[in-house]
Amino acid sequence: MLEMTREEFEELVAEALDRIPPELTRLMDNVAVFVEDEPPAEEPGLLGLYEGTPLTDRGEWYAGVLPDRITVYRGPTLRMCATRDDVVAETEVTVVHEIAHHFGIDDARLHALGYG
Repeated sequence: MLEMTREEFEELVAEALDRIPPELTRLMDNVAVFVEDEPPAEEPGLLGLYEGTPLTDRGEWYAGVLPDRITVYRGPTLRMCATRDDVVAETEVTVVHEIAHHFGIDDARLHALGYG
């Protein structure tokens, strides 16, 4: 397994977020991004997870709720990547994938776009 500290991985996630076009990040609303070492035990290969209400599903009722949560998992990402460049690329794909869920884009469409 490729070695990378939690801090190094968090920096890669931050860099991936910085590469999201500003016109999209301005539209993101009430969402927080976290890094965890491992996903839930029932999904050991999970690279990222979006939890919340997509922008497309929010209505007048949406007020005073906790932020949506995007989590990127370090362990599975490092186990599947051979090089630091692989981790950079996979982290970027994962971040884009989870942000797309925030915008209401489902897995089928993401796979079709190459963000599987």
